[in-house]
Amino acid sequence: MNEEVTFIIDSAKEGMEAAIAHLVKEFGNIRAGKAAPAMLGSVMVNYYGSQTPLSQVANVSTPDAQTITVQPWEKNMIPEIEKGIIVANLGFNPMNNGEHIIISVPALTEERRKELSKQAKAEAEHAKISVRNIRRDANNDIKKLEVSDDEKKVAEDQIQTLTDAYIKKIDEVYAVKDAEIMKV
Repeated sequence: MNEEVTFIIDSAKEGMEAAIAHLVKEFGNIRAGKAAPAMLGSVMVNYYGSQTPLSQVANVSTPDAQTITVQPWEKNMIPEIEKGIIVANLGFNPMNNGEHIIISVPALTEERRKELSKQAKAEAEHAKISVRNIRRDANNDIKKLEVSDDEKKVAEDQIQTLTDAYIKKIDEVYAVKDAEIMKV
């Protein structure tokens, strides 16, 4: 097979892998019952004028399954961290005791589980769209190459096979996350 064709197929595969990795990262931000530091992964804090990830200004830990504690490295950051958690709209109510921030992770209601399931499904759909866009771009690149029509057809078939495999993988990852969310 032509080197250019192989390069396009390999690039498409890398892009699809990245879409799955991004989906898994996004699923890490969707909580499913017990407390985890990853739940605050999307929180950004105003750190001396620049938006900084929470993990770079504080230590985040889970002393038990229902509690997340945030220990800032600088005590004067506590109000900014509280504000960042509220702005992230994760449904948490941070409390501070002057030393650190404590977040009680409430048990999920049935309604909240359904919301989180919808959110997970939307993330899975975004990942599928990314994979399909990668397929479209790869097919367009293949059409531009100066190779035989047979070689183009074989390459497009390989791209489609990759696409089908990654869409199936996305569905599997979503099914696991959905089961985790809906488990009481």
